[in-house]
Amino acid sequence: GGLRNSKHECTLSSQEYVHELRSGISEDKLLNCLESLRVSLTSNPVSWVNNFGYEGLGLLLDVLERLLDKKQQENIDKKNQHKLIQCLKAFMNNKYGLQRILGDERSLLLLARAIDPKQTNMMTEIVKILSAVCIIGEENILDKILAAMTIAAERNNKERFAPIVEGLENHEAQQLQGACMQLINALVTSPDDLDFRIHLRNEFLRCGLKKILPELKETEELDIQLKVFNENKEEDSIELSHRLDDIRVYHLLSNMVKDTGSEPYFLSILQHLLLIRNDYYIRPQYYKVIEECLSQIVLHRSGMDPDFAYRERLDVDFSHLIDQCVDKAKVEESEQRAAEFSKKFDEEFSARQEAKAELQKQEEKIKELESQINTLQAQLLCTLYPRLSNTVYPSIGGQSPLPGMPLAPPPLVVQLPYGLVPKKTYKPESVMKRVNWSKIVPQEMAENCFWLKVKEERFENPDMFSQLSLSFSSKSRGKDNLLCLPPNHIGTHSFSYPDTRFYPSKYWETNRLSIFLGSFRLPYEEIRDIVLQVDEERLSEALIQNLIKNLPEQKELSNLAELKNEYEELCESEQFGIVMSSVKMLRPRLNGILFKLTFEEQVNNIRPDIMNVTFACEEVKKSGGFSMLLELVLLVGNYMNSGSRNAQTFGYNVSFLCKVSNRIPSLCF
Repeated sequence: GGLRNSKHECTLSSQEYVHELRSGISEDKLLNCLESLRVSLTSNPVSWVNNFGYEGLGLLLDVLERLLDKKQQENIDKKNQHKLIQCLKAFMNNKYGLQRILGDERSLLLLARAIDPKQTNMMTEIVKILSAVCIIGEENILDKILAAMTIAAERNNKERFAPIVEGLENHEAQQLQGACMQLINALVTSPDDLDFRIHLRNEFLRCGLKKILPELKETEELDIQLKVFNENKEEDSIELSHRLDDIRVYHLLSNMVKDTGSEPYFLSILQHLLLIRNDYYIRPQYYKVIEECLSQIVLHRSGMDPDFAYRERLDVDFSHLIDQCVDKAKVEESEQRAAEFSKKFDEEFSARQEAKAELQKQEEKIKELESQINTLQAQLLCTLYPRLSNTVYPSIGGQSPLPGMPLAPPPLVVQLPYGLVPKKTYKPESVMKRVNWSKIVPQEMAENCFWLKVKEERFENPDMFSQLSLSFSSKSRGKDNLLCLPPNHIGTHSFSYPDTRFYPSKYWETNRLSIFLGSFRLPYEEIRDIVLQVDEERLSEALIQNLIKNLPEQKELSNLAELKNEYEELCESEQFGIVMSSVKMLRPRLNGILFKLTFEEQVNNIRPDIMNVTFACEEVKKSGGFSMLLELVLLVGNYMNSGSRNAQTFGYNVSFLCKVSNRIPSLCF
């Protein structure tokens, strides 16, 4: 039978739990059994725990080992592992249980194997157990814990401290972070030997602790543990510096091995170091491998000297260094070059955009001048030919004009550029409201202009024209009349804006200005000179912003200047106002200085936006749908403007579309 699930399950004897664990019950029943056992271990006296521990501890470790060895672990297996850890924690919560746990060689190894950053709650329990054992355990407990963690890491092909550092990276589990940091402090501060403490601390830092320490400082819950870690690190650093104070390491080593049997070996080591290839990137990797070898040989995990007689194979493991020895120097240099190229690209791109904008501006200016030339030529011809054609030549004695006299020239016909033909003339059914757009004449268009390629006639539709006549006839009244009004006439017939002239107050806030003057503690004349000279070494953004914010308006400064003869009788803020009133155009000058100080930051902030807008404009220019919209608006506008000066337009300024959308939100063509 299974474990009794009743209110009296906590009163079961220790031997009944032993029987249940030995019988090999199913995983679901095992979970209930372990939960009941945890409560019993917590609530019963030490004698009950003692009675259970003779055989029960071994069974708990057997079950935990069986679950850890399973390759495919299901959810129920992870829950059982967590319950087993809780049972072991409850079992060792007394002197007898702690001694039994430390007496079993498998206990620490299984606890180290069960460390899993993916199971945050279980890992928190395990790390707390190891921290407590490390602090209150026997003398050689540190070596046992490190040996267990090393064996567990070798099974997973990882560095032994990697799971602990990985647990610190989980910012969502702050309890786990605190427990991991507590274990690190317990491991690093336990050894009495300074070299071993530094070795353990450096091993944690190499595993990734150095990289995440700045992030951990932002977590308030870790302040105490981080303070302990940093204080011990500083103490060890001071002790090491005292040990090697005013000593040259090379001379120290040379004197130590001089005239001894170690001297030829020391010389051989130096000679081999000279044989390392003189390569900027390769040499650091050689020294890294050599340092790791020396560290493992001198600071051996067993604490004993290696077997020097066994020369076939020295137990040094640096395979992980070979596997992970990526040429970081080249990568870092490549990243630095990439950053420089990226910065240079941004600068070149900005310069290109500026040059392109300047070129476009000059091209527009050239087109404008050419248009003016063409217009003047046309006006000149129009004024010249009518005068010649209207001139009456007198005849002599009623005879015909003199022979050879030229006839009047034909009327001038203005030719359209690029082979254009006049636009179609429409005859609406009724008088239409006018579309007040800004037309573009063909003479102002470039050879590749969009308006030269449009074929808006393909959108002609009698139904559409009828609907336009019905909706926008000049006889209708309403808000649609806004379409035909110039921008400066919109709304002037229905309402007027209130007078928004600003009348400055008679008094200004002297208290706030006094606080500002007290915070900067500079003579008034010196502040004035800094502003006048635009001394960038002494100017600061905060100073200029406070001046703009706290100084009164120019009119009030002028009023204060009239009280110059009563300077000593005025308060500090008024005296400062009199001094600053001597600066002409003070507020524009301050705004200009502030713009100069923040210009580079503003440019860097909007540079990505400039690039995005540029790319967006290019996409809009290539859009087929937008082209169709422009053609459709051209057709509708020419139809509605029939008989006016804006009729038969070849093109218009696209900014007109914004005016249409602002004036008639419900307009649909």
